Amino acid sequence: MVEVDRVGTFVEQWRRERPDLDPSPMAVIGRMRRVSDDFSAALVENYRRYGIGEGEFDVLCALRRAGAPFALNQGDLAEHTMVTAGATSKRVDRLESAGLVSRHLQADDGRGRVVTLSPQGRRLIDEAYPEHLQLEEQLLSPLSRNERTQLEALLRKLVGG
Repeated sequence: MVEVDRVGTFVEQWRRERPDLDPSPMAVIGRMRRVSDDFSAALVENYRRYGIGEGEFDVLCALRRAGAPFALNQGDLAEHTMVTAGATSKRVDRLESAGLVSRHLQADDGRGRVVTLSPQGRRLIDEAYPEHLQLEEQLLSPLSRNERTQLEALLRKLVGG
């Protein structure tokens, strides 16, 4: 017997109240939202342990995975973190204030800025990233490896790539 969760209750209520409508998309979307909210809350709590937020974590990760010299111009950084240039600039401002990155004029374009991971920023992300992966592993632990592979494929299909 399948246990009914809150989303399942809502779906059943809609089926009862509006039998002319198919509420089945809610069963998927509603659960995806719950998973997203629950996972995001756990991840954000972990970032706070390091004195950073989700956006700052994303910037530090983008710089670290860029490889030596751990630097990207702000446009590339915005692309790698999938947010606007304005949001990226605010994140970089906070990280720069904390001494985790530095910002310099781009050598070939005096208008552009290059953001570089500081030694302190590298130490922080090198400590925080393994903890992040460990938490993600814990969050996905109810799923088998095969189920994770299936879910990843389905999610990739939904996002179109």
